[in-house]
Amino acid sequence: MEEILKIYENKIGISFRWVNSKSFLTQVIFRDTGFHLTEDEIEIFLEKIIDSKIQKRCSECQLGENCRSILLQTPSNKVSLAVSSIELGQIEDLLRGTLFQLRLNNYLTEICKN
Repeated sequence: MEEILKIYENKIGISFRWVNSKSFLTQVIFRDTGFHLTEDEIEIFLEKIIDSKIQKRCSECQLGENCRSILLQTPSNKVSLAVSSIELGQIEDLLRGTLFQLRLNNYLTEICKN
């Protein structure tokens, strides 16, 4: 199995890149789903999370914040996910942490070139 370079991890998932890959795609895995995303697609995904936060919740639902009634659009216009508000927050953290770490790594790489 190829080695990975972990970028960020939280309770719901992990983001990483393959060590020997020439691809600029970041693997983001949560629940049973994996995404292969560019930095721009991660930003788009974050925007879709913000859009999902305004969806109305079921007022009488017994599951509360664990109810998977939120429809989260993904960067692929053919894929949506049903998530709970707790999962939505965890996915947002995973993507924000990933984006932060990617940008920090890029910044440090640029500084070290000089």
